[in-house]
Amino acid sequence: METPKEMREKVVERANGDADFRARLLADPKGVIEKELDVSLPKWLAVHVHEDSATSANLVLPPDGALSDEDLQEVAGGYSWEDFKSGKGVLDW
Repeated sequence: METPKEMREKVVERANGDADFRARLLADPKGVIEKELDVSLPKWLAVHVHEDSATSANLVLPPDGALSDEDLQEVAGGYSWEDFKSGKGVLDW
């Protein structure tokens, strides 16, 4: 089973080599990811795809607030796809 990181890398790699996929991904990120990766993402999850350009760059910040020792341990150990689907983890697209 692929990890969220592996799925993210797959999506980015495909978007870099397939202009149609890239356009569809920018227009409907969640729908395209669900269809192309054959997954069902939680309804509460919003997926945003941003495209850097020659005149703009995107920076993704982690959620606001300090992480507890338990959170740090989970981040260090990583999340499984099952953890993410259950709402335990946050997928950093």
